[in-house]
Amino acid sequence: MMPLVRPAAVAGSFYPADPTELKMMVDGLLEENHTLVMPRPKAMIVPHAGYEFSGLVAASAYAQLLPIADSIKRIVLLGPAHHVGFRGLAVCDASFFETPLGQVSVDVESVERILLLPQVRMLDKAHCVEHSLEVQLPFLQVSLTNGFLLTPMVVGDASTQEVAEVLNELWDGPESLLIISSDLSHYHDYETARQLDQQTTHWIETLKPERLAEEGACGYAGIRGLLACAAQRQMRVKALDVRNSGDTAGPRNEVVGYGAYVMHN
Repeated sequence: MMPLVRPAAVAGSFYPADPTELKMMVDGLLEENHTLVMPRPKAMIVPHAGYEFSGLVAASAYAQLLPIADSIKRIVLLGPAHHVGFRGLAVCDASFFETPLGQVSVDVESVERILLLPQVRMLDKAHCVEHSLEVQLPFLQVSLTNGFLLTPMVVGDASTQEVAEVLNELWDGPESLLIISSDLSHYHDYETARQLDQQTTHWIETLKPERLAEEGACGYAGIRGLLACAAQRQMRVKALDVRNSGDTAGPRNEVVGYGAYVMHN
């Protein structure tokens, strides 16, 4: 059974452990992203690597929240499992998620709602060291200064329909924002990665969930479910920034791709 507080697992590696340094870094990344997309986003796809690699791309999504921060009360956050294999989607027993910037309250009521679905299970070990959710939290804490309730889920082996059913259950009104945490291609040379990420971006923007696979995006199962919801609700998805670690952290033999996308009416 997980403690009441899920402690930060990757502070000091994926992002700074010192709260002052972390706040300054996130503020700086947000300040570099001034382009706002209208209308307001209902959902976002955001990368989850170390901030030196994907922070600028992630910030292009979180900057969209600054003008509407007061109206966002709930965050539904899905990220892929990197350490534990399991079927379906996993929630955990924690009431709070902690980062160096403080604690985020879990929306226990929403967790109880989705546990009624057969594809959702309580699995603390899926959350203990998972970074795909954690790295989003400092951006949310800085962007949504009035606080928010969090519904965190790690996605295992789940179908498009299973994920879409969970998202539809938690869709609610404009006070709720859905976030899918995912990087794009992994460990290709720069030009191959660029071409693969352009193709993945095309499938995302044209709402083609069936064309997405793990080699295109590690969080493909979550993205597929979101795109199915977007098609069903006649919504649009727009790319904000698509780059790779060769762009953000300097030349290297193998790179990882990152993309930030918003979904809106």
